[in-house]
Amino acid sequence: MPPRVRLIIIWLVVIFLLYSIINDPERSADVVLALWDVIWGAIANIGRFFEELFTGTFGR
Repeated sequence: MPPRVRLIIIWLVVIFLLYSIINDPERSADVVLALWDVIWGAIANIGRFFEELFTGTFGR
């Protein structure tokens, strides 16, 4: 992707995010919390996978 196109896309995303935060801050906060829950759940599951892999309790 050409650098100029990428820069335009980044600016459009930033402008959209600012608009949505200003327009409806409560919903924006809910979206951020939901994304954080997904990220935290993925990290916890990866940690649980490696813990079970190294302790030999995987699949029991």
